[in-house]
Amino acid sequence: MLDAQVLVLNKSWVAVHVTPVKRALTLLFQGHARVVHPTDYSLYDFDDWCELSKHRENFVNGRFIHTPNFQVRLPEVILLSVFNGFVRREVRLSRRNIFERDDHRCQYCGVRHSKQDLTIDHVLPRSRGGCDVWENLVLACVQCNMKKGNRTPEEARMRLMRKPVKPHWLPRFGIQIPRDELISWQRFVDLAYWNTEIRE
Repeated sequence: MLDAQVLVLNKSWVAVHVTPVKRALTLLFQGHARVVHPTDYSLYDFDDWCELSKHRENFVNGRFIHTPNFQVRLPEVILLSVFNGFVRREVRLSRRNIFERDDHRCQYCGVRHSKQDLTIDHVLPRSRGGCDVWENLVLACVQCNMKKGNRTPEEARMRLMRKPVKPHWLPRFGIQIPRDELISWQRFVDLAYWNTEIRE
């Protein structure tokens, strides 16, 4: 439960971060943030949220944590009390992030493989000026990589499943956001932007 994700809004109600529930509860307890109610978007400090959580009828659904003395509904969205800036994040180009972006699928045949059966292919081969950038690197199974060889996909008559692009910042956290959490975030974020799938 404490590994669930919470959307963090700055003082202007703009989404700036995703944090684990444990961190969100700490921010609430310290008075640095307030909970945004999932249906009417009213704000609650820690004590008021704990009081509201005592009465499950205040919530249509949701997850709760239980202590010996009381229960607290896990927040889905919190609003920071002071911070009003933006956090700019760059997704680091790494093997792990390429595997995550391409969902462990060969971008030529579309088959999902185990990590050891996949290689990273340069769409435009390095020997022909291809660089190590998001837009030129894709996962390829060993068989497809050998078939493509030192050619471009067009020359090898192999079609890419999707155009390689730099992912949005969310995958950097190494998490897949469950669909039910995205629903409660819908008012604050563009779901297409936060989707971890890479689209053309």
